[in-house]
Amino acid sequence: MDQGNTAFLLIMAALVLLMTPGLAFFYGGLVKAKSVISMMMMSFGAIGLIGVLWVLYGYAIAFPGSEGLVAPWSIDWSAIGLTSLLETPEGAAFPPLAFVGFQATFAIITVALVSGAIADRAKFGAWMIFAGVWATIVYFPVASWVFNFGLADDGSFAYGGWTTFGLQEAFGVGVIDFAGGTAVHINAGAAALALALVLGKRVGFSKGAHVPHNPPFVLLGAGLLWFGWFGFNSGSELAADGTAALAWVNTLAAPAAALLAWLLVEKIKDGKPTSVGAASGAVAGLVAITPACASLTPGWAIVLGLVAGAVCALAIDLKFKFGFDDSLDVVGIHLVGGLIGTLYLGFFANGTGLIYSGDATQLLVQAIAAFTVLIYSFVLAFGIGWVIEKTIGFRITNEDELAGVDTAVHGEDAYKLETV
Repeated sequence: MDQGNTAFLLIMAALVLLMTPGLAFFYGGLVKAKSVISMMMMSFGAIGLIGVLWVLYGYAIAFPGSEGLVAPWSIDWSAIGLTSLLETPEGAAFPPLAFVGFQATFAIITVALVSGAIADRAKFGAWMIFAGVWATIVYFPVASWVFNFGLADDGSFAYGGWTTFGLQEAFGVGVIDFAGGTAVHINAGAAALALALVLGKRVGFSKGAHVPHNPPFVLLGAGLLWFGWFGFNSGSELAADGTAALAWVNTLAAPAAALLAWLLVEKIKDGKPTSVGAASGAVAGLVAITPACASLTPGWAIVLGLVAGAVCALAIDLKFKFGFDDSLDVVGIHLVGGLIGTLYLGFFANGTGLIYSGDATQLLVQAIAAFTVLIYSFVLAFGIGWVIEKTIGFRITNEDELAGVDTAVHGEDAYKLETV
């Protein structure tokens, strides 16, 4: 066992776990002052629930081994409860549980991302039910499609999910998704759109009606997300090597460029660059570079960041044009940014992208994977959310929304103002 790689993977996993509290601050600062506890609790609820489900059966679904292509919904029954993974095989680079822990943090943050679309109006209990069901029938299988693969001694695929092994068999190249553009961001963004449609608009929804109550929280959250994202991307190499270093540099370059592009769009559109815009631009760049961080030169990573920052800055207004209330722009940043990063690889991926190979096959493969995940996640999330809304109710009453979700749902206030 390589203790250096083991330490690397465990540290990267801890960084990724930090992203979810970071997301809680990012989302918490964007909502109304009377909704901040509710918003942050949905992220912390995801840590608790998905952490338990991952140990019990999530890993067994997401990583069923050689059966991943034939039946990606199958379960490795020996991995239920993880008891079969306590021993480290001879010659392994790291203990199996190190990989289990690393992948658990991906599942947690993906579920938490969805919650931003239903800010200010969702019941906590209904959210927890949705999170558990959606993780079970959407995230865990999709993670198997993308992340479950094994290599033979000659470096060829020995088995894998259909987006890797299956598309490789059919087209000669598999999807490139190094750290989760499809499995995490497109997946979460599509589910967020579905829930926004199920729950409907907030009271008084219109452009400019709901403004962030605490921009410093937003900046703090974005900073924690960016810090943790180095573990998200570099850690996906599962080794401290040159590929991890490339992923690290691109995780710096792309969001930095996206931050600048978002601010420029704000300046042109609204006359003023904002702190929330800077934070949102950085996150948009992080989303876009996630699938691409190990397959682009740093120069092309900067170009990707510029494109993602500018396009996502414009995409967040789509909710006003089409009339869906995606409260915290999960669709405009994560769905759109995830699509940009995933499809961009079809043109600029080292070796197989169109500009290098003159062949559009990689672009075709990227599109197949991206839109399959989008449709699968949207349809099932809409169905789960609709059933919850029609049975126990997903949305709080308009009266409770106006009075404040925190008091109505949690019996707490984020801020106590006392007069002397």
